[in-house]
Amino acid sequence: SELDQHVARIERYKEALSIPVIASLNGVTPQGWVRHAKDLQDAGCDALELNLYGIAARRDETAADVEARYLLVVKSLLDVVSIPLAIKLSAQFSSPVNFIGELEKLGVRGVSVFNRFYQPDIDLTSRHIVPRIQLSHSYEALLLMRWIAMLRGHVQLGIAGTGGFHNHEDALKGLLAGADVIHLCSSLLKQGPDYVRTILFGMQAWMEEEEYQSVRQLKGSLSHQHAVNPSAYERENYAELI
Repeated sequence: SELDQHVARIERYKEALSIPVIASLNGVTPQGWVRHAKDLQDAGCDALELNLYGIAARRDETAADVEARYLLVVKSLLDVVSIPLAIKLSAQFSSPVNFIGELEKLGVRGVSVFNRFYQPDIDLTSRHIVPRIQLSHSYEALLLMRWIAMLRGHVQLGIAGTGGFHNHEDALKGLLAGADVIHLCSSLLKQGPDYVRTILFGMQAWMEEEEYQSVRQLKGSLSHQHAVNPSAYERENYAELI
């Protein structure tokens, strides 16, 4: 089964790697993948990342209903596992800072912002609905940096930026905004795993040039609470661009 293959991969990774191995789960209800979390923990993974996503298309379902359902999923998972849990969120939340704060109260140790999904497209020839996915672009990281900057200072859990980080400049901006971790995917699919070395070298060179002594020193130094012009993260700067 797919679960058995997932567990077997975790076991192989743990045998071959010295870095932490984080397993990924998808959860919409307390059933499904959530009940398999214990199996992944027993396989040796160091942490779990739960992908929370669902289409709220019912007329009678409120934003509060959606958040309550997700919080129940998270609580159910935390009742099963003892290893750290991170949540990967979509950008489609009315009040991300509040919701992530509620996740932290439950015991969530980290949050990844934001997930990218297949998008439905219409094939004009067949008139079928078909899924589409495209590799990310650096421009997409701007949305993430805004919310990372807004989150930092309001929550203590780890913050990861995921989606749109392609080079060392993108990674540095994410850290300056307040991220603890930067995730890479599209850039590695294009450039290969050795590209990680290029990004790290570029980050180190920039930090030396700008006289930063450590990542800790730069991390969050341009978050909303520390920025010289914090309003630039808010919508009011729109008027200045017209």
